[in-house]
Amino acid sequence: MPHWTQLVADKKQRQLKSIPQEWLVSPPPDSTLDVTSFPETCGLLTAREIEITNTSVDVLLEKLACGEWTAVDVTTAFYKRAVVAHQLVNCLTEIFVDRALARAAELDDHFKRTGKVVGPLHGLPISLKDQLCIKGLETTMGYVSWIGRYAEKNAVLVDILIECGAVPFVRTNLPQTVMWPESFNNIFGRTTNPHNRSLTPGGSSGGEGALVALKGSPLGVGSDIGGSIRIPSSFCGLYSLRPSYGRVPYCGALNSLEGQDSVHSVFGPMTNSVSGVKAFMKAVVNAKPWLKDPLAVRKKWHEDEYNLADHGSGKDLCFAIMWDDGVVVPHPPIRRSLEITKAALEKAGHKVVDWKPIKHRLLADTTRNIWNAASSEDYMMTTSATGEPIIATMELDDSDATAAPFRPKKIGITAYQLWQAQKLRRDIRKEYLDHWEATSSETGTGRPVDAIICPAHHMQRLLMGRTAHRYTNYTTVWNALDYPATTFPVTTVDPTLDAKKPRRVFYDDFDKGIHEMYDPEVFKNAPVCLQLVGRTLEEEAIIKMTEIVDGALAAAKQAHQNL
Repeated sequence: MPHWTQLVADKKQRQLKSIPQEWLVSPPPDSTLDVTSFPETCGLLTAREIEITNTSVDVLLEKLACGEWTAVDVTTAFYKRAVVAHQLVNCLTEIFVDRALARAAELDDHFKRTGKVVGPLHGLPISLKDQLCIKGLETTMGYVSWIGRYAEKNAVLVDILIECGAVPFVRTNLPQTVMWPESFNNIFGRTTNPHNRSLTPGGSSGGEGALVALKGSPLGVGSDIGGSIRIPSSFCGLYSLRPSYGRVPYCGALNSLEGQDSVHSVFGPMTNSVSGVKAFMKAVVNAKPWLKDPLAVRKKWHEDEYNLADHGSGKDLCFAIMWDDGVVVPHPPIRRSLEITKAALEKAGHKVVDWKPIKHRLLADTTRNIWNAASSEDYMMTTSATGEPIIATMELDDSDATAAPFRPKKIGITAYQLWQAQKLRRDIRKEYLDHWEATSSETGTGRPVDAIICPAHHMQRLLMGRTAHRYTNYTTVWNALDYPATTFPVTTVDPTLDAKKPRRVFYDDFDKGIHEMYDPEVFKNAPVCLQLVGRTLEEEAIIKMTEIVDGALAAAKQAHQNL
């Protein structure tokens, strides 16, 4: 077998050849950090293509359904912008232009012949994280050992998206093992953040985050086992959803830790509008995925739940804000975004109370113990075929890098020890359920708190490679509890409003170290997002509540501008 570096060189060459030569541009120098405006000024896209790629998912679907825009035109526009995005931030893995345009042409032909759409996502280009198998294409998931493995069939979710009329058109970058909140692997290299290319887009769905942020895709599919949808969405300013276990089918996709059947990875949407989140979820769950995936939950889209039948029909909602998790205090921009959201909701007539987190540190540590029971062996077995090194740090210079706290030990734990960790997690889930139910005494609505609003991360984007300081508990706890969670943008970092404030009291030295890392000038103009968290299988409700929060924020912003 060739040396692993030769396999990488060949794969990278094949990727380069898959890009149409006429779509190559001259990217700005590396010193240009914010490249979000470049796709519209590089000269490759026509005015109409810029209009198409700036259009939200709901409007795109309307124009495709009435025939105003063709699937070929829409797919071409997003493909060109995606290829530009790739040249800026290195976000793509698989590029298959002819195949995607042939699919779009089939949809246009169907529409011309019948006057009807194929399905609810007719003509919509959708990007996919490099875990979702597409028949006839390689899916490496960032492993050199998987170069040359061509899928014999589609993942179930890919089949469902195609049945719904979508056009899968690119696959996106991720970290080796997918168990990192950043996006770097030995094949495709590192993805950067389009808002500031010295910063990370997050991970493990970082390729999706960067691509969608540059509007190279109207809707991407990421995966999330501990925050891998929500962290990049937060760092890149996107709307997203981490659904409950089994709501979106996973069958036929690749993953790490396969057989770890306690804290599941899930697929979910990443997009520039909350309408995209709803369109994806409604289409997928109404396609009856449980008939194709034995682990998919048998639950179609419930319009009553979307209309908040269990939450007072959306009137006089009570939200709880978690200002911090009792372990790490978030940086000033995130605190300010929570204050902005609280004020907007109260102005809209909703009640806001404080959320008291319980056992977040223990819950996150227990979750990592479950993952790491045999993850080291899993990574070793996967990489052994080619001898590629297992990535131990995301540092740009690893000469003095320290091990990230979430990386596995070389020796796993016994089956009995794993059972004890799973038992502890089960017991904490019951405690958290009771804790949430008990809030009915303080909401004034007769119901428990309708949703929690909290940080998606303790800081707004990290300097590239600062993995040793990574802390994912703000997302990981909800995976452990199996609570669905959305992200939504609130504001951007303002060095004046978000100046570093002195603190005298810290939870511990780790919390102090996180505080000292903050520099408002480094994160200037970075998007700031929050999470909205509901209870298990409440996807419809939290989508609606995210719309309500988004509307309240928009109204408050407009009122401020009118002053």
